Amino acid sequence: MYLINGQWKEALPANDRAIQFGDGCFTTSRVIDGGVRFQEDHLRRLQKACETLMIGPVDWASLNDEMTMLAASETNAVLKVIISRGAGGRGYSASNCTQPTRILSLSPYPDFYPAWREQGIRLALSPVKIGINPALAGVKHLNRLEQVLIRTHLEQTAAQEALVLDSQGSLVECCAANLFWRKGYDVYTPRIDGAGVNGTMRQRIIACLTDSCWHLHEVSESLETLADADESIICNALMPVIPVNQAQNWHYTSRELYCFLAPLCE
Repeated sequence: MYLINGQWKEALPANDRAIQFGDGCFTTSRVIDGGVRFQEDHLRRLQKACETLMIGPVDWASLNDEMTMLAASETNAVLKVIISRGAGGRGYSASNCTQPTRILSLSPYPDFYPAWREQGIRLALSPVKIGINPALAGVKHLNRLEQVLIRTHLEQTAAQEALVLDSQGSLVECCAANLFWRKGYDVYTPRIDGAGVNGTMRQRIIACLTDSCWHLHEVSESLETLADADESIICNALMPVIPVNQAQNWHYTSRELYCFLAPLCE
């Protein structure tokens, strides 16, 4: 069952624009001991995405209450929130859409993340490249076909996550995570002004590094920049931070950055 605009339902109208055009945005958050971790960050992300997509007006107070209510009885779960522009006509015009749709759902927390945090993971280069689109860069919108293809290819490998490039060959992110790597005290993460998702945990890590001994750089670099990295990590709101043992044929043993960030991101 899904909580849709405050009511428990199992389906959306066929003319909802989430179905017709992928017209909306979403966020996925971690629920721990009855609360949504970094709930304000997730609401802020949705608000910014709706501004970019010109979706409104959203009842943010009701959404905040719904997130709090769903999380209250959970000790370790995943809460997903989708905002659709709502039901509308056949064409692309949104002029008939007056009420956005709020969709909330709970699911079990993935049981493999603790093992990943302890053991580290492997990254493999995806053959699927992400298109460059500055108008949508950073937004976690509902058009995720690129990620579906990336995941499909990833499942044919022994790796746990993918290294994803944009159409010009620059590192962007992973399939469902953001990427950081370290060379000495310099920490790098891909720029996302042309493609990629500005994850809530990415934003939190950037804030943590800003007032620290580490020097953060947002860069456009090729895959080969990982060859001489001392360390690499990936992150998202659920992981929240995972050490990387291997990216392609490059191996990493250091966890200095990981050990700094992990307690700040839990």
